Amino acid sequence: MAYNLFRKKSISDILARAESEQVHGSLARHLGVKDLTALGIAAIIGAGIFTTIGQASADGGPGVIFLFVFTAIACGFAAFAYAEFASILPVSGSAYTYSYVAFGELFAWIIGWALIMEYAIGNITVAIGWSGYFTGLLGSMGIHLPAWTTIDYLSASNGFADASMALASGEHLDNLSENLREAYEAWTGAPSIFGFRLIADLPALLIIFLITWLVYRGIKESKNAGNAMVVIKLAVVLLVIAVGVFYVDTNNWDPFAPNGISGILKGVSAVFFAYIGFDAISTTAEECTNPQRDLPKGMMWAIIICTILYVLIALVLTGMVNYKDLAVNDPLAFVFEKLNLKWLSGIIAVSAVVAMASVLLVFQLGQPRIWMSMSRDGLLPARFAKIHPKFNTPSFSTVVTGLIVGGGALFLNMSTVTDLCSIGTLFAFVLVCAGVLRLDSLEHKVERKFRTPYINSQFIAPALLVLAVALGYIYNHDAMVAFVSSRNSDGLFDGMVLAHNIPMWLFAVISVYLAVQCFRKKHSLIPVLGLISCLYMMAQIDLKNWIGFTIWLVIGLVIYFLYGYKKSKLNTAQ
Repeated sequence: MAYNLFRKKSISDILARAESEQVHGSLARHLGVKDLTALGIAAIIGAGIFTTIGQASADGGPGVIFLFVFTAIACGFAAFAYAEFASILPVSGSAYTYSYVAFGELFAWIIGWALIMEYAIGNITVAIGWSGYFTGLLGSMGIHLPAWTTIDYLSASNGFADASMALASGEHLDNLSENLREAYEAWTGAPSIFGFRLIADLPALLIIFLITWLVYRGIKESKNAGNAMVVIKLAVVLLVIAVGVFYVDTNNWDPFAPNGISGILKGVSAVFFAYIGFDAISTTAEECTNPQRDLPKGMMWAIIICTILYVLIALVLTGMVNYKDLAVNDPLAFVFEKLNLKWLSGIIAVSAVVAMASVLLVFQLGQPRIWMSMSRDGLLPARFAKIHPKFNTPSFSTVVTGLIVGGGALFLNMSTVTDLCSIGTLFAFVLVCAGVLRLDSLEHKVERKFRTPYINSQFIAPALLVLAVALGYIYNHDAMVAFVSSRNSDGLFDGMVLAHNIPMWLFAVISVYLAVQCFRKKHSLIPVLGLISCLYMMAQIDLKNWIGFTIWLVIGLVIYFLYGYKKSKLNTAQ
């Protein structure tokens, strides 16, 4: 059984089946370099630039631009790995299919299950964020929806409990935070049936329904809508930069990194969330006119363009106001409203609605194609691979994705899923980078129309490890000593501190192991750096999210052993 868990698919079999696949029908090919770049920008520029960039700037100050650049470099390393796999395997499935070839079925299932966190669960976050901007935009126009139709059940329930405790202690309702007041009003004003209060985020459900319908209709329609939305939000982002630069006060850039390296790194999860989505391009491989040539270019151009815009936006925002003022959910609109430029603040609100919708579009495209690939391999029921005879889209998978995301948006809140989305995506990036390292030892004669530039890591990787430790000891001595000794603020050993350091210890052990392997086997440097940088960002995410991610993987493994292991086409072929 252990051998069967790591049974692999051969590249030649995957390509042969992709050519002859007639049972489920074929997907329509309409995407070129410009379309793929637009899809990447549509996925990347969304919740990050309109929401999370504010908190990250408040934590790191103007120096947050270094975190954006670091994250972009890490994603760029991962993009090289995705591009190389996509040039070898121009089929839907993304990291799932790549892992099937490199590591075997068990890892393929794990990564496919983890990708649900990126696409489906990540889209719940985006839908909730879109609802907030949309209802705020309606409110500015004098249209106010009932509170119980604009909030999820969990937030309303928890908020009502917190507000009730505050009121019982003598606090006045008007003195509570806006979020608590909204939750209290939603809970008390909601209709009920048999004691169950009807509370649901209806705007979130509406946008999910519309995007799912668009994706169901076809890739050509989705492409046209995505391209139009990208043009709109790029125009607004450039307008923000062009206008904002005239209001920059360079005194706000001093100090540039007020909270040091630790302050900058505090925003890792938020900043990485701003880059999530570029890899979704690889799920459309079967809908590209020339995937081996166009996919690498599309991913790289998307990351480069978005990084330039992120850095410029961060510099403008931190130059217009003091970085401490940016800890808000709508930083772009906030800074212009504070400077009494309300006309531009309104344009930004409209753009945010468009930007969020375009992110939803790309993620809703990605998830059904992952399930379609898993279904083709027998790991999921055959219906997930069904192609609509008229629209040439994975129709059943698209509908199921819409139902899951819609249901989650009705009952889950944003904080529950944001970090889980980031850790699931980073895990996929780590495995894809590791897959490239393993690929050469599996099949040496595979044709690759794109190959990651080879740089011998034999001496560079160990030298970088020694340099990193030395710089950490010199410039961050106290934090390094506290980490190694697991001491708390009182200087005493603390088991809880040790537990919270587990992700970083895992990172340290793997880094040493990789440095040794690079010295022995002369691995290519770029995928090694991609693996290490993505693993480092994973290690910066709280332990509680690692625990949640582990629970999610265990649930997935239960499903695999109950269904996928037996139904796998590799198993039935044997």
